Amino acid sequence: MNTVTSQDGTTIAFDQLGQGNTVILVDGALGHRQDPRQEQLADLLAERFTVLNYDRRGRGDSTDTSPYAVEREIEDIDALIEYAGGTAFVYGMSSGAILALKAAQQLGAKITKLALYEPPFILDDSRPPLPSDYVAQLNEAIADNNRSQAVEIFMTQAILLPEDYLAPMKADPMWASMEKVAHTLAYDDMVSQDLMLGQPWAEGTWSAVSADTVVITGEQSEAFFHEAAQKLVDDLAQATTQSLAGQDHNVDMTVLAPVLVSFFEA
Repeated sequence: MNTVTSQDGTTIAFDQLGQGNTVILVDGALGHRQDPRQEQLADLLAERFTVLNYDRRGRGDSTDTSPYAVEREIEDIDALIEYAGGTAFVYGMSSGAILALKAAQQLGAKITKLALYEPPFILDDSRPPLPSDYVAQLNEAIADNNRSQAVEIFMTQAILLPEDYLAPMKADPMWASMEKVAHTLAYDDMVSQDLMLGQPWAEGTWSAVSADTVVITGEQSEAFFHEAAQKLVDDLAQATTQSLAGQDHNVDMTVLAPVLVSFFEA
C-alpha cells in the first residue's frame, strides 16, 4: 500500500501495479480498492499500464476530513496525478464516472484521456430522480449507527432494487463490506445530485473538458444510461460512445478491460 497527502491533509491510500502510462481508477458508490471486482480490473490493466487503484476518502485505508466537499475529492485525484508525474489517464465507474468527469473539467490537461462507465445522469423522466430527502435519510441512518439501513436506502431508492431482493443480499458477505463504507453514500450523492434531477444540464457545462473521452454503456442497461451517454458525447469536444454486448451496470471486468486498453493505447 502507498499513500499521498491531499491538499486538506487527508491521507489517500492506493495500490500501484504494473508499468507504463498511469491509469487512475475512480470507483463508484460503496466501492473501495480491495473490492474483488476493482482488484480484478486493476490486475487486468496492469498488464499494460501503471495502475493506481485508490480508496476514495473515508473508505478503506484512506482517512477523511470534515466537512465533505466534492472539490476535496478532486484534490485527491490531483494528488494522485502529481504522484504519477503530472498527467494521467482516468477511468471512472458510475458515480465515480461523474467525479472523474468533474475532475477533468477542473484539472484540464492533467487528465489526458478519460474513460467513463455509465455515469448515472438522469436528464429526463425515463426514471425517477432521487427523493429530495435522500441525503437526509442516509445521514439519519448513519447518525443512528444503522449502516445496514443506509445501504437499504441506497439500494431501493438509488438503484431501485425491489425490497424482496434485500434479504438474500444481506445473507451475502458482500453486504457487510458495503456497510463499512455506507457513511460515504452521501458523498456520492453530493457528487451526482445536480445531475440526477431529471433536468438537462446547462449549455456549456462540460466545455472545459479537454481530455479525449469514451463513454461506455452496457447493452442491457437501462435506457437512461444510453441516453445520458449520447448527450454527454454530443456536448464534449472530443468523445465517443461504446456499448458492450451482453453487459449491464454490473459489467464483467474481462469484457471491459480490453475496451479500456484499446482506448488508452490508441
